[in-house]
Amino acid sequence: MFKPKITKEEINLLPIVHFGGEIIVVDNVFGVEAAIDEIRKHPILGIDTETKPSFKKGKNNRVSLIQISTLEKCFLFRLNKIDFPPALINFLGDNDIKKIGLSLRDDFAGLNKFHRIKPKNIIDIQSIVKSYGIMELSLQKVYAIIFGEKISKSQQLSNWENEELTEQQQRYAATDAWACLKIYLELMRNEPLSPKEIEQLILEWC
Repeated sequence: MFKPKITKEEINLLPIVHFGGEIIVVDNVFGVEAAIDEIRKHPILGIDTETKPSFKKGKNNRVSLIQISTLEKCFLFRLNKIDFPPALINFLGDNDIKKIGLSLRDDFAGLNKFHRIKPKNIIDIQSIVKSYGIMELSLQKVYAIIFGEKISKSQQLSNWENEELTEQQQRYAATDAWACLKIYLELMRNEPLSPKEIEQLILEWC
């Protein structure tokens, strides 16, 4: 159904897409509970993280941002400002809510160095797309193959610990989480995997 590969040249010819819904920046602890309460109304969500880039060998920064998205709204939790509130930790460990991301294992491993978390019901897009013959691993390429649109990566190496996130940063971060959710829903709509197959794709965390 989908072609297995796509080149950068092919992607550059595609129209650019970005998240067009509402973005809520959660940068103080007083907004966390309300945001989590709203998120919990949805059984399936897109999730991603951003980290301030390090240009020094051997230095790794903490995760700066966790973004959690529905199709219409995305919440940006600024961990560098709110630390890691219990409500967010509990949400990540909620086995009743499916969380769709891409290559999150390293990010969550980094988070576990500073906070004891055990995420549950996390599905990695990289595992799903193999079942549909897609051999690419990057979000940009997978999205381009499925939807024929290009996700811009221009903000990827920006400073995610700026005092205020720019509009471009917010839109970029929201797009990544939203795109993961869109990919999952589109694949399930075209040729759903069985519950047993999906269960086998859920990541196990130490």
